[in-house]
Amino acid sequence: MATPVPGWQSSARGRVAQGGPSSISSSARRLGEVAFSAWVSPAAPLHLRSEDRRKKSELDILEIPSIPNPFPELCCSQFTSVLSASLLPKAVPRIKQVIKVYSEDETSRALEVPSDITARDLCQLLILKNHYVDDHSWTLFEQLTSLGLERIIEDHEMVIEVQSKWRIEEGNRFYFRKNYAKYEFFKNPENFFPEHLVSFSNEINGEMSQTQILQMFLSSSTYPEIHSYLHAKEQGKKTWKKMYFLLRRSGLYFSTKGTSKEPRHLQLFSEFSSSDLYMSFTCKKITGVPTSFGFCFKPQKAGGARDLKQLYAESEQSRTCWMTAIRLLKYGMQLYQNYMYPYQGRSGCSSLNTPVRSVSENSLVAMDFTGHKSRVIENPTEALSVAVEEGLAWRKKGCLRIGTHSSPTTLQNGPSNIAIHSSQPWFHHKISRDEAHQLILRQGLVDGVFLVRDSQSNPKTFVLSLSHGLKIKHFQIVPLEEEGKLFYSLDDGHTRFSDLIQLVEFYQLNKGILPCKLKHYCARIAL
Repeated sequence: MATPVPGWQSSARGRVAQGGPSSISSSARRLGEVAFSAWVSPAAPLHLRSEDRRKKSELDILEIPSIPNPFPELCCSQFTSVLSASLLPKAVPRIKQVIKVYSEDETSRALEVPSDITARDLCQLLILKNHYVDDHSWTLFEQLTSLGLERIIEDHEMVIEVQSKWRIEEGNRFYFRKNYAKYEFFKNPENFFPEHLVSFSNEINGEMSQTQILQMFLSSSTYPEIHSYLHAKEQGKKTWKKMYFLLRRSGLYFSTKGTSKEPRHLQLFSEFSSSDLYMSFTCKKITGVPTSFGFCFKPQKAGGARDLKQLYAESEQSRTCWMTAIRLLKYGMQLYQNYMYPYQGRSGCSSLNTPVRSVSENSLVAMDFTGHKSRVIENPTEALSVAVEEGLAWRKKGCLRIGTHSSPTTLQNGPSNIAIHSSQPWFHHKISRDEAHQLILRQGLVDGVFLVRDSQSNPKTFVLSLSHGLKIKHFQIVPLEEEGKLFYSLDDGHTRFSDLIQLVEFYQLNKGILPCKLKHYCARIAL
């Protein structure tokens, strides 16, 4: 250490020893003494070092005004935090997993989702990512491709939990598409519970309305009884046998003696709590099953296809009734809460059938550019007439461009003359009657679900396939030629249309000769 200058040291001592007034403040003198003590040699006498320590301690207790720090959180010690760690909420990391979801056209999309995501939340996520309009019909399906089975994943079910039960050999997949019949039984229960399939306990007297039947399914005290003949396999046999089945709250039973309902003749076929309900979409001709209207119970902890309990109904109405009743008995009030969830917080009942429009659609207004200045068309009737007029003008230009006014033979055979309706989502080119049945069935047997296809029996005509009353009906669209122009008609020329687009739009607004209006077009699905 450097030796202090003797002259400066002595003069400093002299200043400290003076008791008279000085221009230097007391605090400044003490600071000078501390600076002086730093220059003291280690070899200094002990009494000098003890005196310096005493002066330093006096300086420490001296109250020197300090400048407040405007940013204490930036310079605080690592041992003293602004907020106590015990007061902060403990963040629990959410475990995420990757799932693959298939669309209607068999394209797939991988998503990283939380482990507790429900089917409803996943559908909402896919609607946002694909910019779809949420009309409450988008549904998540579980499909077992190797077994030809499919089921609706209920909105409250955990998707990752469903995936954890999959087996590699079953070829399980998630599908995201529309299903208009998902909750249709809450809106029109009369279509789902025919009188010859439903009976009630002896405690209930008088006739029951369809709404009361639905309420009985949701209550825990009473229950309606579903009963009919179904085809099933007996244990240890490969042949199918027609047996009398009864559906009760405790499970599905079959009678060992005709149509007897006595407890001693009833045997449990399957319970609901530990099984999932699937619908079969395999073809009758391929599998050799008794009918095309199959459904089955698959135990949640199963060993594969050998544990399936398959049943086949006599008609689509019977199968729909059985499957709807089983869903209601299994999930009860939870199913009704799933149905009501999108409508909670809305006023009035008119919004139940109104799809949610996107922000861009709500910002559109009708404009008139025919005059010197453009104007907004505020009258809804005028706006509709302008839209129809522009649509007809557009079709006329399109027909002139691609030659849709040619003869039916030229239209079908000429590869360059592609009809304008071929680009519409409701038109399905060259599909069979059975394939049309499967397409409509997979998207829900709701009144008004339709598609237009080429006729197989008559290549010059088209067919309108329409769902009504849980049945699929087919109407032939006949082309008519008059004065060199081609028209289309469903009623032998009484109502004629220049193209299929005009025909479909007319029957979307008017019932005409059809049993109901056209409501939901059937999208293309890979079968």
